Amino acid sequence: MSNVSTDIKKETLLAWKNGSSDAFEEIVNISMTRAYSVALSLVGNAEDAKDLSQEAFIAAYRAKKSFDEERPFFPWFYRILRNRCLNFIRSRSKRGEISMDVLIEKDSGVESPERAMVRKEDAEALWKALFTLSPEHREIIVLRNFQDLAYREISEVLGISQGTVMSRLFYARKALYDVLKDRLRVEGDDTR
Repeated sequence: MSNVSTDIKKETLLAWKNGSSDAFEEIVNISMTRAYSVALSLVGNAEDAKDLSQEAFIAAYRAKKSFDEERPFFPWFYRILRNRCLNFIRSRSKRGEISMDVLIEKDSGVESPERAMVRKEDAEALWKALFTLSPEHREIIVLRNFQDLAYREISEVLGISQGTVMSRLFYARKALYDVLKDRLRVEGDDTR
């Protein structure tokens, strides 16, 4: 996923700004999977991610006049989605809720039940560790490692310099390592 601008044609963006609901439907169809993936990575719950993605598209539709059609859609939309997700996280933490819908990709190959269980436990540990990080640290890791964005692209979607991206990513990875280091030490220990 190295192209932030996706495949939305300028003509489609112009038609949307001029009130075409068909054009907006095309924009949603092109962007929905990516929006859902980002929301899921930020909030950790499939149903909430669906709701937040849809809310963000509604908000984007309402804010269409502020969109500059000379610029790519997704970085602009990402800011709307991000704000919705961060507000949701803040309100959830104030209520003391923690939701962990762990989505684990199934390996297409055949593996032993023991290996499948270890892989599932590793994935759960990673997701739990990600959700102990601040939203800013979690977000930068998601964009770099799960969305495969380059530093330049992250800089664009977050509206920060590439130097800030590198610094934030460094500290986010360090924080993630600190949460997972005991698990990594145990798994790397050959004396078990």
